[in-house]
Amino acid sequence: MKLIVQIPALNEQETIAQTIREIPRSIPGVDSVEVLVVDDGSTDSTVDVARQAGADHILQLSSHLGLARAFSAGIEEALSLGADVIVNTDADNQYCAEDIPALIEPIQKRIAQIVVGARPITQIDEFSPIKKALQRLGSWVVRLASGTEIPDAPSGFRAYSRDAAARICVINTYTYTLETIIQAGRKKIPITSVPVRVNRVTRPSRLFKGITEYVTRSARTILRVFVIYAPLKFFLTLSAVFALPGLFGIARFVLFYLTDGGAGHIQSLVLSGVLLAMATIMFAVGILADLIATNRNLLEDIRARDLLRPVQKSPEIVPLRAVDIAENA
Repeated sequence: MKLIVQIPALNEQETIAQTIREIPRSIPGVDSVEVLVVDDGSTDSTVDVARQAGADHILQLSSHLGLARAFSAGIEEALSLGADVIVNTDADNQYCAEDIPALIEPIQKRIAQIVVGARPITQIDEFSPIKKALQRLGSWVVRLASGTEIPDAPSGFRAYSRDAAARICVINTYTYTLETIIQAGRKKIPITSVPVRVNRVTRPSRLFKGITEYVTRSARTILRVFVIYAPLKFFLTLSAVFALPGLFGIARFVLFYLTDGGAGHIQSLVLSGVLLAMATIMFAVGILADLIATNRNLLEDIRARDLLRPVQKSPEIVPLRAVDIAENA
């Protein structure tokens, strides 16, 4: 079994060396452990420091594309390198690398294909009470949207089997943590979590500028992914929201029509007609969105098969990765 630990990094010259050196190179049941650093357009010496610290592979993106794109590029690179299991960790060394064996154990035992490291949120002193509450709330919403039981959805310390990594397709440009859990739940990929330890955080998060931005972007990500992977359920719910008061209004008009001889109450009839028209539109959009989602699932299955196919190196043919498409868009 080949394990590749991927580390997305952006200007992490102060911490990347320690992060790499603390990764265990000998794990029971694993034949080889390699480190892949994904440089997301760093302007400091992150790449040189990572190479000196012992990184086996370094993937340099031509510009800063964001954490989600760096994660996706790293997954594709790890698969092309023949990884059987991929562990993702942060370059700031916030996660305890000694927990990697525990993180991949459910995959080794075929209990799950994705394992998320659950941090002791209540014990992290660097997190304010508001942030701790929002972390718990966000994880609860993700559990509802995904149908999974992951207690720490924003955790970036996680392991993927080769098959699961190929089936995950991140579309968000902001972060991958919430989206991949919802995808796993909707695609019925076995997913679980294990408790992990954390190191002391030496700097504030660069992904969020504040609590408001964190909440706004997380909510937008959850809603967008849910609509993409469960469009029929979403739009049928909206349709019902419009249809129920519309039907009530029509029933009210009919009642008054029969008892009062049809005098007045035209306004409620017009409003009910508008509501029912909106309900019909939402229902039609839901049907169309469901057909598009079905087509998307077929395309993602084709993509997964391509990623799992053995890569044949050729000096004349250069595989086109998703990150290249993003850069040229």
